[in-house]
Amino acid sequence: MEECDIAIVGGGGAGLTAAIYAARARRITLVFEGRMTGGQIATTDVVENYPGFPEGINGFDLAHAMLVQAERFGARVIYEGVTKLARNSDGTFLVASDGTEARARAVIVTAGADYDKLGVPGEAELTGRGVSWCATCDAAFFKDQDVAVVGGGDAALDEGLFLTRYARTVTLIHRRDSLRASRILQERARANAKFRFRFNSVVERIIGDDTVTAVALRDTTNGEASQLAVSGLFIFIGQTPNNPLLRGLVPLDPGGHALVDLQMRTGVPGLFVAGDLRTQAARQLVAACGDGATAAIAAEHYLSE
Repeated sequence: MEECDIAIVGGGGAGLTAAIYAARARRITLVFEGRMTGGQIATTDVVENYPGFPEGINGFDLAHAMLVQAERFGARVIYEGVTKLARNSDGTFLVASDGTEARARAVIVTAGADYDKLGVPGEAELTGRGVSWCATCDAAFFKDQDVAVVGGGDAALDEGLFLTRYARTVTLIHRRDSLRASRILQERARANAKFRFRFNSVVERIIGDDTVTAVALRDTTNGEASQLAVSGLFIFIGQTPNNPLLRGLVPLDPGGHALVDLQMRTGVPGLFVAGDLRTQAARQLVAACGDGATAAIAAEHYLSE
């Protein structure tokens, strides 16, 4: 049984920042990560909106630098996914993975959320090469180009409107004949000269060799096939929080995100949630890192008390 002061579940931006702060405070810190340290940011080619890098930085390089910094202060990474999280009768926590069990005095969960995928050919192959789930992150790469957005909710229209600041045209692809987005966003989109709409349409394939060049569409009313030439495809069809460890342990909002206060505290003493897994997250790397720092500081105060 491993013993630690703070166990961090997830090694993305929030988790690694929490590890930096926790380890620097001389707390015995374990980080559990079952995939790749850095999370989604590690698969991003160029990060342009993280402060301090005016020319941008490769996402993997930035994630690796965070990891090295956390390890320099003494944090230890266990490359295993957590399968069980429970609060012991003495107020400590059991954090268990396939090969490790740890008893922690405090836990910070930063397991994040996964963007829902279309599940069509070309999506995985062209991710980061025209396929994106973040207009705020990637819009600047498509200046004066034609792009498409998939979805019909607030996120799709909000991000699509942001794209119009850079792109030549933005075509919204939606499988139904009406949108779920709020009326005010619909009005703004319809009033924007750069916005186009393709209703009753679904993406069947994303086309391109090195980068996206087009998407293959199918009309849901008559089955007619067509192609739309675009340089980028932004997908906003939902997000699934990685919350199985928290179910039944802390309250969740209707979308499955953990309810926390401004210090990232849940209703369970000693248990904190930071990053995209918490309610009303900004879903940006810099915000996730801020959450991680806040959670680690709050965990330190909890342990000191």
